[in-house]
Amino acid sequence: MTIKLGLGLPQMKQYDIGRDVPAVARAAEEIGYDSLWVFERILFPTPATQGLYGIEGLPWPDAYRSVSDPLMTLALAAAATERATLGTSVLVAPLHVPFQLARSLATLDAAAGGRVAAGLGTGWSKDEYAASSIVPFDRRGRALDELIDVCRAVWGPDPVAYEGDFTRIAPAEVGPKPARPIPVYLPANSPRAARRLVDRGDGWMPVAMGADALATSWARLRELADERGRDRPIAVSLRANARYSPKRDERADRAPFHGSVEQIVEDLTGYAQEGVDEIFIELQGTTRDASELTDVAAAVYAKAREAGV
Repeated sequence: MTIKLGLGLPQMKQYDIGRDVPAVARAAEEIGYDSLWVFERILFPTPATQGLYGIEGLPWPDAYRSVSDPLMTLALAAAATERATLGTSVLVAPLHVPFQLARSLATLDAAAGGRVAAGLGTGWSKDEYAASSIVPFDRRGRALDELIDVCRAVWGPDPVAYEGDFTRIAPAEVGPKPARPIPVYLPANSPRAARRLVDRGDGWMPVAMGADALATSWARLRELADERGRDRPIAVSLRANARYSPKRDERADRAPFHGSVEQIVEDLTGYAQEGVDEIFIELQGTTRDASELTDVAAAVYAKAREAGV
């Protein structure tokens, strides 16, 4: 089964954002990648209030010390490409003013000719919430619900009007409108998140944590969709966080997508299962510069297609 392949854009401190983002985006599209992706980290606390992913004692990776703004990065990529989907995986939605984020995504989609995919999540960093959020950390789920509603309203027909807990939009014309309905991708890493996805989302954005676990989670999500009467399909875009090495990783406990190009592709084949529409590969953290990122991305793409992915 041939699936779509995507690539994470260079956002970290080893890259020259203004030069490398357009160059990598253009090269990825020429290689054949179907989509280009960004993620969001707004600061690197020293010391951190909590560990990585909220896990006590787990350190933040040095790569998070400087991460470019996701929407600015996608704007640079949009100007350098013509067909690739431009996705966020993910925007930490409650760190943004809902109305302004909705307008920014609409403007980007209009400018790019209908290529934006909005992956949205609640995040986990209390430090980021303290610095940026307009809502308390413990209300982040409700804030995401409202932000999705605000986006749907702003992207829809005029006059736009909305009344929520955090946002009030008096009847108004709001433009530009997106070139087409922007698909909203959501995680499903808790019962509430799974219900939100089934009820409000267009697609699922899991992280590759094991092919068997993915199949089990996907089956449960389909069951939930049936239970809640969803009558439209759920797109699946899988994120593969890779750690590239020029040599094979021969450790018995090698993590998925860690190692050489050949090993990364071997792992990709296990995830090309029923229901997965796309896999996008995050390589930027362990490549030295844009040239190496492009070379590795080209090798991964070629070998994946040779392997039938």
